[in-house]
Amino acid sequence: MNIQIGHNSQDVVVKVEVRLFNSIVKYADAEGPRRQLALPAGTTVGELAERLRIPRDELFLVLVNGRDITPGLVGGDIKDYHLIEDGDVVAFSGAVPYSYGYGAPVV
Repeated sequence: MNIQIGHNSQDVVVKVEVRLFNSIVKYADAEGPRRQLALPAGTTVGELAERLRIPRDELFLVLVNGRDITPGLVGGDIKDYHLIEDGDVVAFSGAVPYSYGYGAPVV
C-alpha cells in the first residue's frame, strides 16, 4: 500500500519497539524477540511484517500499543494498513496455546 504523508517526509524516521510472541518468535533475528527499529515515516504494520519476513497466514494477533488491530482470525482481517507512529510498540503473535488445565490461553 502506497501511503502519501507529505512531499518532504522522505528522510523522516519513526522509532518503534517490535515484540514477537508464541510461534512468531522463530522470525526473530540475533537481537531476539524484542528490539528497537527505525523505520521510514509512513510505514504500515503490513510493511513491517513483510520486513520481518512474517507470513501473513501465521499471524493470529497484532497489537499496537496494546490495542488489537486484528478483529478477524488467523490471516483474516488484519488491519495491515495501520500506520506506525513514533514510539509505538508493535507486537506480533502466532496462535495462542490453550491450556485445558488452567482453562485459559497461555500467554
